[in-house]
Amino acid sequence: MTLSDPLREQVAAASRELAAAGLVRATNGNVCARDGDRIAITPTGGELARLHAADIALIDADGELLEGECGPTSELALHLGVLERFGAGAVVHTHPPIGTALSLVLGELPCIHYEMVALGGAVRVAPYRTFGTQELADAVVEALEDRTAALMANHGAITFGDDLGQAVERAHLLEAMCELYWRAAALGEPRALSADDLDAVRAQARAKAYRSMLDMSG
Repeated sequence: MTLSDPLREQVAAASRELAAAGLVRATNGNVCARDGDRIAITPTGGELARLHAADIALIDADGELLEGECGPTSELALHLGVLERFGAGAVVHTHPPIGTALSLVLGELPCIHYEMVALGGAVRVAPYRTFGTQELADAVVEALEDRTAALMANHGAITFGDDLGQAVERAHLLEAMCELYWRAAALGEPRALSADDLDAVRAQARAKAYRSMLDMSG
């Protein structure tokens, strides 16, 4: 067993988890995790619900294939862009039903719940660009500035973290917040938290040592 095997297994397991949760469907969506200069990433055309470690592509920081029968996902530029710009350890790109629906109508998901401090606050919607292009990667990286999550107009969502567990958890959190907004908007105009509210949440997270919130506490 090589040192890269555990990393590939983590990506495969995360892919299956996201599929089971309904955040990705068939071949839509992709996942990567980094260990030093090696990056394990879902393969192009791979059905996420059925992926195993041997299916996962292993690439270097330039995107060159090191191991794997299939090359990396068509969204390689997106993953490499986020990894490089933010020093992320993992990136999760999903096609969540509610988050994608909101990306059709919102320019930004307001910060409606204190847990969104883990996402950096309000979640921006990156403008639509064709999938698999550098233009899409650039638009999403810009939307992620000072955030750990973004929606992608008419497309899906993206989250990143220090490790794969954190990136996956943020993907779940983002969809939960999208559902909360959707349900509240059916009743009226959802209230958003103020900057002062978020500062108080960050201070309390520090005091209580809530790790899930501390990484974006400023």
